[in-house]
Amino acid sequence: MAVCAALADDEVAEMERVMSSFTLEPNQALVEEGDPKRRVFTLTSGMLRLSLMLPDGRRQITGFLMPGDYLGLSDDEVYSQTAEAVMPSVLCGFATADMDKLMERYGRLKDRLHLMTRRALRQARESQMILGRLAPSEKVASFLLVMSARAAEHGQPESPVHLPMTRTDIADFLGLTVETVSRTFTKLKTQGLIRLPDPHSVEIVDKRLLAAVAGNVAY
Repeated sequence: MAVCAALADDEVAEMERVMSSFTLEPNQALVEEGDPKRRVFTLTSGMLRLSLMLPDGRRQITGFLMPGDYLGLSDDEVYSQTAEAVMPSVLCGFATADMDKLMERYGRLKDRLHLMTRRALRQARESQMILGRLAPSEKVASFLLVMSARAAEHGQPESPVHLPMTRTDIADFLGLTVETVSRTFTKLKTQGLIRLPDPHSVEIVDKRLLAAVAGNVAY
């Protein structure tokens, strides 16, 4: 799923010559909202959270990046969001000028980035869909289904859904309080829709009924 998947071995070698590796510890920031955009990144392991600071000082998490996802596609001169590690994470970074030259040279790389742009737009629509739900149970159910689908897209099991982020992260993503998120997880568990084997895993017991709670029959 990574950007370099579009290239042949010799082309990947050329890409690696201009690549830098970045390792982040949990909660360490990679870039801050408003920083000058000097590099673009692809996540190779771990998870990142993207966030904005609201005018009243609250944090709004806008999404989570998984291995293979690309950071910097939608940014122009500055980074539009803060990116922090949820868990130990490793990224490949490329100076924007170097990436521009590679795209000019390799049409397949440009096509791959266009594909990743469309995927990022789809994920943004999914986030809007989740936030558009009214009831907490609808939001949490939608979040679990989206994370399950993204895991499958990345070659991971649909269930149990691995959620390395904290309940606070989930609350800041869904626009809920931490207490409401915890109560909603318990409610879905009591209804027999999910199991909670550990604090960072959610087993989906009945996907069809969970989708009904989410108000989306597409799952």
